[in-house]
Amino acid sequence: MGKSTTKRAEPRLSDDARWAAVLARNPEFDDAFVYSVATTGVFCRPSCPARRANRVNVEFHASPAEAERAGFRPCKRCKPDQPSLKAEHTAKVAQACRLIEQADEEPKLDEIAAAAGLSPYHFHRIFKSIAGLTPKAYATAHRNKQLRDKLPGSKTVTDAIFNSGYNSNGQFYATATDVLGMTPSAYRSGGASAEIKFAIGECSLGGILVASTEKGICAIFFGEPATLRRDLQKQFPHARLVPADRNFAQITAKVIAFVEEPRAGLDLPLDVRGTAFQHRVWEQLRRIPVGSTASYAEIAKRIGEPQSARAVARACASNPVAVAIPCHRVVKSDGSLSGYRGGVHRKRALLDREAGAWFAEPRKASRKR
Repeated sequence: MGKSTTKRAEPRLSDDARWAAVLARNPEFDDAFVYSVATTGVFCRPSCPARRANRVNVEFHASPAEAERAGFRPCKRCKPDQPSLKAEHTAKVAQACRLIEQADEEPKLDEIAAAAGLSPYHFHRIFKSIAGLTPKAYATAHRNKQLRDKLPGSKTVTDAIFNSGYNSNGQFYATATDVLGMTPSAYRSGGASAEIKFAIGECSLGGILVASTEKGICAIFFGEPATLRRDLQKQFPHARLVPADRNFAQITAKVIAFVEEPRAGLDLPLDVRGTAFQHRVWEQLRRIPVGSTASYAEIAKRIGEPQSARAVARACASNPVAVAIPCHRVVKSDGSLSGYRGGVHRKRALLDREAGAWFAEPRKASRKR
């Protein structure tokens, strides 16, 4: 008999994770699922303030429409059949991002908030909670991306600075190293003087490379040990690669420990540069809990760009720090696995390992009852 071509559906959000969200009344999950209560015949959002139901009477549904097809009616308190407050806020943030990107000069907070119909304080708080950075930081990231694009082809550094929206040389040079990771002249010449320390080791998933600038981890790659250095050179073609010393070996060990035990966390500084859009996507990836997954389309909705699933996929593919920014937790809409820089087999292994880590403690608890 031939091999089955049916793709194995990967777990999205486990029922344990859903129930934990209901117990916490966590609004972060309001657009991820609804739950129904058999004894009342209603379905609710996870954040519903109503009295908590008994777990044995609860079922989970992917959408309000699914709950209604199962014979349940929407709760009158949390109104799960209507757009959530988070969805409304996400749409406002997406509109604000487009306003920032299209403006010739950085718009003031009062102007952006007024366009969103919110007070400056409320808008600032909502923008940061959804985008992962403040409106000013988003505007700065967008301006810096323009600078990085313009700098290599400009006649002078000054031309690139003013064409990117900076009002003065001084304003830019005060943060130049943070923006570019090196001096403007070095960046313009291809980063030839940049130094990156790296180490290649082994973990249960095979070869792993960890690299760092002075600011933090800039690359975590999986692959064959013989080709990992070449992959790093492709990522940073003009940088000077320096084999790690003993001190850096401790950093590598921390990364490998995190790969082996996802619940351990990774508290190392990162030095990842990307567009404002990429940073918004990466921020959402870091919010996906261990043991859970999200689709590219779901991430696109969470950043307020529902038509940008393909752009989200490209941002995931551009992620230079595997596991630290967990792009392996993003799957296709049908739950199947798509491409992964370290290989789909490693993506599957990471998800299986994290699912095991997620269920380990609940299973132990159930035996004690």
